[in-house]
Amino acid sequence: MYKTEVYILGQKYTIKGEKSPEYIQNLAAFVDQKLRKVYEQNSAMPPLRAAILACFYIADELYELRKECEDTKQKLKQLEEKTNEILLLLD
Repeated sequence: MYKTEVYILGQKYTIKGEKSPEYIQNLAAFVDQKLRKVYEQNSAMPPLRAAILACFYIADELYELRKECEDTKQKLKQLEEKTNEILLLLD
């Protein structure tokens, strides 16, 4: 188990887990970037509200990427079906 210190909005956090310290650092940088983006829009925003908005932005990104992934899987399945149809014609 790893123990990794990260900084998000200048606050130090210790994260314990199985993921590598480099991975945790990258996640922390991503979260920090999202929170800073929220604070750029309104620096007087309470921290909890900023965190919730940042979570919303991250959830939106995740949702869109999952949708893209599902669309890609569907297109690949269609392509595989077409390829199989063509191969049957060649036999």
